[in-house]
Amino acid sequence: MRPLTLSAPTVVLSLQDEIRRSPEARYDHRLHGLLLIAHGVSCPEVAAILGDAPRTVQYWVHRFEQDGLQGLTEHDRPGRPARLSATQRAHLERVLRRPPAAAGFAGAIWDGKTLAAYVERRFHLALGVRQCQRLFRHWGFRLRKPRPVIAQADPERHGAAKKNSRRS
Repeated sequence: MRPLTLSAPTVVLSLQDEIRRSPEARYDHRLHGLLLIAHGVSCPEVAAILGDAPRTVQYWVHRFEQDGLQGLTEHDRPGRPARLSATQRAHLERVLRRPPAAAGFAGAIWDGKTLAAYVERRFHLALGVRQCQRLFRHWGFRLRKPRPVIAQADPERHGAAKKNSRRS
C-alpha cells in the first residue's frame, strides 16, 4: 500500500493553527506527543513530527512525570498586568466613537498619537503609540484617513482630471 500524502504545503500550517485555537486541542496535541514518546520516539523526532521545539516536548514529559495528566492541561499564562482598568477601556471605547474634537483635540480622526495624548491627559498614564494602535485593532476600529483637499483647486478641472469622472 502506498503512503498517503496531503498535497498542499499549507495544510500543515493550517492544522497547527487549528491545534493552537483551543485549550482542548492543545491538550490533545500534548497527549499525542506523549503517546509517541511512550512508543519510543525521541523528543527531537516528536518535535519534528508535531512542529514543536524539542525543549517543549521535554517540558511536556517532565510535567507529565511530575503531575500526571493534570500537568498537560492549560495553565494561566503570566504576563504584564493591563495598565488600563476595565472601566477605563470601556470609557475609551465610548470616546473613540465620537470625533477627537469632542474630546478637545484637533483633527478629524483618531490615531495612535491622539489616543496616547488623550489617555495621558485623562488617566495620567503613558501608553505608547503602538499600544494605542493595538487597542484600535482589538476593539475593531480601523484607520480611515481623510482624502486631502487641495487648496484653491478648481472643482471643474478637478472633476475633469479624475479617472472615474462623468464626461459629457
